[in-house]
Amino acid sequence: MQSVVWLDTAVEDLDCIVAFIAKSNPMAAAKLASQLIEDADNLGIFPAHYRRGRVAGTHEFVSHPNYVIIYRHALTGIEILNIVHSRQPYPN
Repeated sequence: MQSVVWLDTAVEDLDCIVAFIAKSNPMAAAKLASQLIEDADNLGIFPAHYRRGRVAGTHEFVSHPNYVIIYRHALTGIEILNIVHSRQPYPN
């Protein structure tokens, strides 16, 4: 299993997503955060298994029907780049 590193951009994305959802449903926000973190951390097991990203050199994993984890292979392991809503224009 490759190591998984969260870049600051991905941490910021996760924080914004969770904060937004927590305003109306804190329990759903906590559940989603757990799912996104677990799924991202498990990408080190079979990182090439998921579809190639819209940006060269990346891959995309649909963790939840509404959220996509964007990651890439690096020398140090797997880097989590962003988490985006499925309706969000990406790349922007």
